[in-house]
Amino acid sequence: MHFSGSYPPEDVRILLKPAQIEATPVEEKEALIQSGKRHYSEMLSAEKVPDERYMTLFREALSRNKTRLRYDIDLLARMIRARTQTHFKCVLVSLARAGTPIGVLLSRSLKRLGVEVHHYSVSIIRGRGIDENAMRHILDRHDARHIVFVDGWTGKGAITRELETSLAKQRLGIAPFLAVVADPAGTAHLAATSEDYVIPSGLLNGIVSGLISRSVLNEDIVGEDDFHACLFMEEHRSADLSRAFIDAIDAVVVSHSSQSPWSEEIAAASQRACQDLLATIMESEGVSDVNRIKPGIAEATRAILRRVPDKVILRDLDDPEVQHMIYLAEQSGVPVEQRDIGNYRALTIIKKLGGEQE
Repeated sequence: MHFSGSYPPEDVRILLKPAQIEATPVEEKEALIQSGKRHYSEMLSAEKVPDERYMTLFREALSRNKTRLRYDIDLLARMIRARTQTHFKCVLVSLARAGTPIGVLLSRSLKRLGVEVHHYSVSIIRGRGIDENAMRHILDRHDARHIVFVDGWTGKGAITRELETSLAKQRLGIAPFLAVVADPAGTAHLAATSEDYVIPSGLLNGIVSGLISRSVLNEDIVGEDDFHACLFMEEHRSADLSRAFIDAIDAVVVSHSSQSPWSEEIAAASQRACQDLLATIMESEGVSDVNRIKPGIAEATRAILRRVPDKVILRDLDDPEVQHMIYLAEQSGVPVEQRDIGNYRALTIIKKLGGEQE
């Protein structure tokens, strides 16, 4: 049977190699990354199950936004079905791991529309590209024209650019067509909204993504013919919410429309605004490496959970969508500042611990 993490096998084929991966302490990992001694994809830090207060904030976000997310998933499914290439058949390729729960939901929505859907989840790593062995595995079984890449959101567009660059290098004849729910960076090829809002799965890590870790590309673990690796976190099985999250969104009866539309024109304006914001933050905060800036609620949250944050910037301290970030910052002793950050509700700056490489 194929690997599907903790998801039902019919929902996704996860093209990752489960492996035993020794944890690297967060601060040690950060110093190695910034000094250029190790690439971030070569190491993992241990993931902990969040405390009860944070889980309460997650449940509140799920209750607040599940209808919005269900609407946006269904809207995105209708947009994909409207494309000539994917009207009857669609091969969803989720970008592990944040894209995986979104891909599961999107797959189910497309099937309800009568589309024949195959759903895979593959690794993509900034600076190292998408897993070529995984893509060849998919191409051996499906027509490249039917492939749609899926992620939850865009932060500052780094993954979109990585997707485009790596597929061009691989010359497999696959178009880098990326569909996301929320596209505040304006770099996706298709999206339901341009708004930076809380997609609840973005607040958690492995326990809402099939119990898989972030993907790892380390020559000690990954052979020439292997898929990129991951750690399957069996020890967190009792806390796993992967199926419960999917079921919660699937059970929603949609009763309202998206509050913030998406179009190619809006995306172009969002992209310009994103670049202007990054330039402003780099100048005002004295940051010379743009990789230390993580804009967007989900990316900013993950930076607090997985990295060593220096500062959190929020557009509105009273915004219900960012209360979980204020809690995390307080727990970690990270300063929080309110200021205008344009399209984004939140932004985290990674602390400088080594050189300016990542």
